[in-house]
Amino acid sequence: MTDIDRRTAAMMALLAPALAASAAGAQQPTPKGGKATGTYMDKVPPAWKGNEKIAIVIYDHITALDVIGPHYFLGRLAGAEIHFVADSLRPIPSEHGLILTPTATFETCPKDLDVLLTGGGTSGTLTAMRDPAMLAFLADRGSRAKWVTSVCTGSLLLGQAGLLKGYRATSHWLGRPLLKDFGAIEVDERVVFDRNRATGAGVSAGLDLALALLQRLRPVEFAQMIQLFAEYAPVPPLHSGTPETAPAPVLAMARELTSSFVEGASQMAQAYRAKL
Repeated sequence: MTDIDRRTAAMMALLAPALAASAAGAQQPTPKGGKATGTYMDKVPPAWKGNEKIAIVIYDHITALDVIGPHYFLGRLAGAEIHFVADSLRPIPSEHGLILTPTATFETCPKDLDVLLTGGGTSGTLTAMRDPAMLAFLADRGSRAKWVTSVCTGSLLLGQAGLLKGYRATSHWLGRPLLKDFGAIEVDERVVFDRNRATGAGVSAGLDLALALLQRLRPVEFAQMIQLFAEYAPVPPLHSGTPETAPAPVLAMARELTSSFVEGASQMAQAYRAKL
């Protein structure tokens, strides 16, 4: 038996009970709009489908992985409607040049969301934190969304929009100490849930955040299956992923390279705190 055959057999064994239950029930509904998407997710049983409305907010020079990582998991929520939302439908250049394409604007994004998610960055995040239209959009949709979430320094953007006051939250290690100035309770954890707020630490933590959300939006077996499809079982080749584990010279260089971002974010955080 080849490796591919073994993988197929294992996946069929995992899906067999759910598929059997599906076959015994009514015919499965087609995805929104009445058209199948042509992916394996069309075959999941009705109990594993939903109709969530999800908005992933993007802006110039956002860190692409902050939103692309979560989209990998959230995009497999069969039946969900996902929008990449920006100030307009123009192409959005991410931090290192990858172009992201919005599918909705602040005006056309659904009013009532199941998940509102924003990523972070450095200079792009500072600009977004100064943008009245961005802050108004986040405050409006965030006031009604079932889940208000962020990855990396996206939590500072949520804070600037007034969405973290009184909530436990995390952020990238560079920005985490500033959360208290936005009225949040700083937590040094990779993913933090507090009521309907969910925040992830730096960049790669967006994968953990989205997987944890998957577990809350669908049966745990579904989340486990998507984790299996992703083969998400990280074993990094280096042990330098936190300030505590990075060599001192590396940490010093990282702080120097990002000092202007920290200074700018700190000024806005202090100004926000002065208004509280």
